[in-house]
Amino acid sequence: MPLSFAKPGEINSIKRIGGRDDTKKRLETLGFVVGSAVTVVSMINGNVIVNVKDSRIAISREMANKILI
Repeated sequence: MPLSFAKPGEINSIKRIGGRDDTKKRLETLGFVVGSAVTVVSMINGNVIVNVKDSRIAISREMANKILI
């Protein structure tokens, strides 16, 4: 299931990251690594705010769709 479908406050584990190699590398540098825990904080106007590795990060819905939980 893509991260964009997760409910706010629910703790999930990243199973796979899709997309091109440069997209995967960008998400990896932000802390989105397979096996790490990720929590959706809120969804506002198509943007998703998540907690990953003790950091809050805002990503677009398109990026959230590439992160499978």
